[in-house]
Amino acid sequence: MRTIGVDLAAGLPGTALAEMAWADGGARLTRLETGVDDAAIVASVSGDAVWLGIDCPLGWPDAFVDFVRAHHSGSALELVDGGADWRRPLVYRRTDHVVRERIGRWPLSVSTDRLGVTALRCAGLLRRLAESGFPVDRAAEGRLFEVYPGG
Repeated sequence: MRTIGVDLAAGLPGTALAEMAWADGGARLTRLETGVDDAAIVASVSGDAVWLGIDCPLGWPDAFVDFVRAHHSGSALELVDGGADWRRPLVYRRTDHVVRERIGRWPLSVSTDRLGVTALRCAGLLRRLAESGFPVDRAAEGRLFEVYPGG
C-alpha cells in the first residue's frame, strides 16, 4: 500500500509531494519532491492500493456557492447584513466546524482567504484525477482525503 501526501500551492514552486510505502508493519518514505505539477500528482496515484491526502480544501461551503450563484445571476438574495453570524455559513464548511470543535481554532476559509486561489487549482486537479480513473468522491470515505496538518 502507498500513501501520497500533497502540499498543494497555487503554483508549482510551493507544491510538494511525499510518498510513503507501507509494508511489514511500518512505513518508508520513498519519494519527496517540490515543484510538482498536476500531471505528476495524477501519475503518482496509479494502481489500486493508493491513498491520497491533499492539503487543500476540496470544495466550498454550500451557502457560499448558492450566494455567489444568486449574485452572479442577479437573483434575489437574502438580506445581507454583513455581520459575522450572517457571514459564517458562507465562510466555513461543515468540515471547518468539525476542525474547530476538535482543535479549538478555525482553519483558513476557502471562500474568503488567499486559500481560495489554491482551491481553484485543486478543483482542476480533482477533475484530472477523476478523468484518469482515480476515485474522486469528496463526500464518501474513499481513497481521497482533505488533510489539514496545522490541525
